Amino acid sequence: MRELGELETPIALTNTLNVWRVADALVDHALHANPDIGIATSTVNPVVGECNDGYLNDIQGRHVKAEHVRAALVSAASGAVSEGAVGAGAGTTCYGWKGGIGTASRATPAEAGGFLVGALVQTNFGRPEELRFGAWPVGQVLRAPAQAAPAHGSVMVVLATDAPLDARQLHRLCVRAEAGLARTGATIGHGSGEFVIAFSTVRRIYHEAFAPPIVRPASVLANEAAALESLLPAVVEAVEEAVLNSLCAAETVVGRDGHIRHALPLAQVRQLLGSTSQIGHVAAKRDKA
Repeated sequence: MRELGELETPIALTNTLNVWRVADALVDHALHANPDIGIATSTVNPVVGECNDGYLNDIQGRHVKAEHVRAALVSAASGAVSEGAVGAGAGTTCYGWKGGIGTASRATPAEAGGFLVGALVQTNFGRPEELRFGAWPVGQVLRAPAQAAPAHGSVMVVLATDAPLDARQLHRLCVRAEAGLARTGATIGHGSGEFVIAFSTVRRIYHEAFAPPIVRPASVLANEAAALESLLPAVVEAVEEAVLNSLCAAETVVGRDGHIRHALPLAQVRQLLGSTSQIGHVAAKRDKA
């Protein structure tokens, strides 16, 4: 990815021991859609991210199969994204509570291009006492979950934007994602794996270099452009909110051998913050459910 700056498959997220099976399914998907791969054109590089969910998940069972990957690709659609203990987030932990998948997005001001940037996270990191909502260290006040959380963990962050950025500029967005994690209390401890990948939807590139690129009528943003400057804090805010949304949407999960990860106690968090508006936008939906 760093060498070419190009995505050749969808981005898939899974658990640590299923990376190879998911990557294999992505290759099969690409070969089915493009029979010339490896024959008349070059091969393909699948992109798979992972977190270790072995505390809740029977990770040795390697239960994610090719049919699950195919189903995910077929069902992919625009609109609202499922959050909480779903997909690759079904078995993950965040700040000692049940984590999972979270999303959020921001739009830059109209005078700065009105570009969008979205963040999707797979959260699996943090100690209970580190959790922060905005300026509030709620993790230091909440009673810690019954079962202790690991002292380290990982997070996968996927950023998407419709701004015309090149690979180097997208890397700059990736760096800012760490600031969003830090706002929620992340300290990136020993053994942590924080991986961020970003892509722009503006350009599509043919598989072979000799073919002309398919380009929307847009050029790469100048480094000094107000639009690029506005995208940087947008990434920070979107990642911060996505992490909190992964917590607010997740419900209590009982996993292998009776291991439990409890849902974040939203009522207590609301009381600490003094306003429901300061909690992730999916919290109210979880309460109604």
